[in-house]
Amino acid sequence: MSSSETTHPSLVAQCSQWPPHPPLSKFASSPPSLSPTSSATEKHLPFELKLVDLPTSQTGTFLPFLSSNLHLQKVFLKINPDGKVPLVNLDDKWIADSDIITQILEDKYPESPLTTPPDKASVGSKIFSTFIGFLKSKDPKDGTEQALINELSTFNDYLKLNGPFVNGDQVSSIDLSLAPKLYHMEIALGHYKSWSVPDSLPFLKSYIKSIFSRDSFTKTSALKEDVIAGWRPKVLG
Repeated sequence: MSSSETTHPSLVAQCSQWPPHPPLSKFASSPPSLSPTSSATEKHLPFELKLVDLPTSQTGTFLPFLSSNLHLQKVFLKINPDGKVPLVNLDDKWIADSDIITQILEDKYPESPLTTPPDKASVGSKIFSTFIGFLKSKDPKDGTEQALINELSTFNDYLKLNGPFVNGDQVSSIDLSLAPKLYHMEIALGHYKSWSVPDSLPFLKSYIKSIFSRDSFTKTSALKEDVIAGWRPKVLG
């Protein structure tokens, strides 16, 4: 399929029935899985959301079951034995890598470009890992909260000089990647630690408000209760 054709791929993320050739499968509460659907929304490509449930031991994720459709799980694992999500079928080839899928969409549909300049590709890259460290921490004095605040402060300072988005005035793929991670951070830390982004980081708070208001986020983000449930095993053990 070339970018000049009018038929766009249907990106799938939740299903009760398995269609003959589902282009994309993902977990709603997995931040990396949201990049392809967010990119498709920014590019105005139509898609149908479809979730595939897998055991946590199969996927290696913390995500809960969303249904008990064992037949669907078996079909998905037959196509994709590693159980990786998201999964897309393009040109009769199955691809299970969020970054690769996003790049393919960028190459095939260059309208509304989302490419992030290489020198900005690592901006905010440590926020998610430090968030997880703080969330899982049982010791309030172990420095994990400060480590997260340090990363958020660095990002806040970057936005002050280069914002409102990572690539200036234009939303790019890195914003679409950061949005669900910040969403998980806000919900999980708010629920499990009664923590919120400090008011001393106004550019970050403005960024979060702006990126969360875009259709690419509101139409693809997970439900709050799914995020909370998804992190529960990591927090409570």
